[in-house]
Amino acid sequence: MYIQILGSAAGGGFPQWNCNCRNCRGVRAGTLRAQPRTQSSIALSDDGQHWILCNASPDIRVQLESFPKLQPARKLRDTAIGAVILLDSQIDHTTGLLSLREGCPHQVWCTEMVHQDLSTGFPLFPMLTHWNGGLQHNLISLDGEPFSIPACPGLRITAIALRSSAPPYSPHRGNPHPGDNIGLFVEDTRSGRSLFYAPGLGQVDDSLLARMGRADCLLVDGTLWRDDEMRVCEVGDKLGSEMGHLAQSGPGGMIEVLDSLAGPRKVLIHINNTNPILDVDSPERAMLAEHDIEVAWDGMSIEL
Repeated sequence: MYIQILGSAAGGGFPQWNCNCRNCRGVRAGTLRAQPRTQSSIALSDDGQHWILCNASPDIRVQLESFPKLQPARKLRDTAIGAVILLDSQIDHTTGLLSLREGCPHQVWCTEMVHQDLSTGFPLFPMLTHWNGGLQHNLISLDGEPFSIPACPGLRITAIALRSSAPPYSPHRGNPHPGDNIGLFVEDTRSGRSLFYAPGLGQVDDSLLARMGRADCLLVDGTLWRDDEMRVCEVGDKLGSEMGHLAQSGPGGMIEVLDSLAGPRKVLIHINNTNPILDVDSPERAMLAEHDIEVAWDGMSIEL
């Protein structure tokens, strides 16, 4: 299985266009040893030639340009993207579909909840019907049964409902439903190796922990270092837990969760611009290294 990190930042990217927090100010000025990042998205492949896009970031154009395998130029108009999986209906994971309109129709896999949100509150599905049939919806079931996608038949994918909040434009905002946000357990049927991918992860129960423990690689929510980070940095008033993100530090935080799992490779993705782990020289980054936890970066490649 081939995994390409196209974007590793949370919504707004890094640096965020209107933010002057310590991290954003420092990376612009060159006084902070940190790598700019686009908004989170990954691509999966079973053969290195045909790819599944997981989430469509607003930064999709520059991400495609940075990874030539997604534009193999075999004919006049071409792409190696055979399907798109949407893990939620958030703006930073779906807006890129508008930039892909010239390549419609696209096979899009998502839950019924995400399909509803993108047909009503943020109606991408109806909008894009005007471009060669638009987005062809394929339902992701939450029954625990694995499914496969024709573009990459060697990958067996299981969707796992995660606790989270629907976006502000969702008809059921404030009334969470299973399928608002999912994680993916992806198995390579030939090598037997597996990935657990969850860029938005608010809570980990025993069942989910057992599933994570079966994976060879964890690519999980690294949004915030501390739950009250937005307040401390004076850039917002919401807690990470209110936004469906488990902070790395503190009792029950992501570091503690990952420490309980001995086998998998552990990588954080979807990193907010305020998170001190973006600073390579920060004590928080050193702490992650002590716990054998990596920080994803744009262009990072993982092979399982």
